Amino acid sequence: MGELSPQVESITSLGQAAVADFAQPVVLQYFDSLNAGDFEATSRLFAVDGALQPPFENAVVGPEAIADYLKREARGFLLEPTQAVSTVLDDGCTEVEVVGKVQTPWFSVNVRWTFILSPTQQIFIAKINLLAALQDLLHLKNNKNAAEV
Repeated sequence: MGELSPQVESITSLGQAAVADFAQPVVLQYFDSLNAGDFEATSRLFAVDGALQPPFENAVVGPEAIADYLKREARGFLLEPTQAVSTVLDDGCTEVEVVGKVQTPWFSVNVRWTFILSPTQQIFIAKINLLAALQDLLHLKNNKNAAEV
């Protein structure tokens, strides 16, 4: 599948006028609704057969399943995107890669989100990749387990 040239945009502060020019409002809505804890609104951004691909887990498919997953797993998370690259694909879909940080109640980690958006601006796929070395991830897991005890 061929690609057109990417458009790089900085996201300096979510929900502020500085991001109003970002070309993919559905991606901004994803971050805004997740940060607000409105997981139902987040799930409505996905296509009927859209998928959320969390790190190290199976894909969660469909808005209802995505809302349920987020209610269980994303409470208290603060997503802090810093930069996005948007590429229009030959099939009319758009790929958006966003890098930033996620602050959880237990730890902070650098993340890359990859979105595939339909021509009608629904999320087909939102894939989340942790940008950390395996040793860092094991340390985070141990810290989280200790905090839950």
